[in-house]
Amino acid sequence: MTTREPHFQEVQFLRQSPFSWLVYFVEAVIWYGFVRQIIFQQPFGTNPAPDWMMWLIWLLIGIGLPLLWVVSKLIVEVHDTYLHIRYVPFISRQILFSDIRRVEARTYSPILEYGGWGVRWWFGGKRAYNVKGNRGVELELHNGQTIMIGSQQAEELAQAITRQLG
Repeated sequence: MTTREPHFQEVQFLRQSPFSWLVYFVEAVIWYGFVRQIIFQQPFGTNPAPDWMMWLIWLLIGIGLPLLWVVSKLIVEVHDTYLHIRYVPFISRQILFSDIRRVEARTYSPILEYGGWGVRWWFGGKRAYNVKGNRGVELELHNGQTIMIGSQQAEELAQAITRQLG
């Protein structure tokens, strides 16, 4: 594998996705409940959780989720001999160009075809790595596996891969 700069690179952040508002809403509720119950000593809700649980929920969801939301991103790089897909901080995968049979930039339905956004393993050996939108590059590998890479620059990504395939 080479260490040169990639021929193509795209970085997409989760915090730019349409579901950001949902994360922000959940965060606001968790923070409100924590401040009300722990700081002001007023029970939160009709069946309040014990203080230790409020601390745990606040640490995991009130602090951990926003940190994860900020650092998570999909990075796709086209190198000389391979395609590198990283869904930071979860997955890193390299696909050799010699393993790719077909490349196609296309519009797809993330929910119907792959069960949503994120890192998806779906029926029939289908996988998806996507953050937002409905455009991507579909790869068919020689082993029969299908991989969809969500992209805001689908045509450019497909062209970069096709150039490296020779």
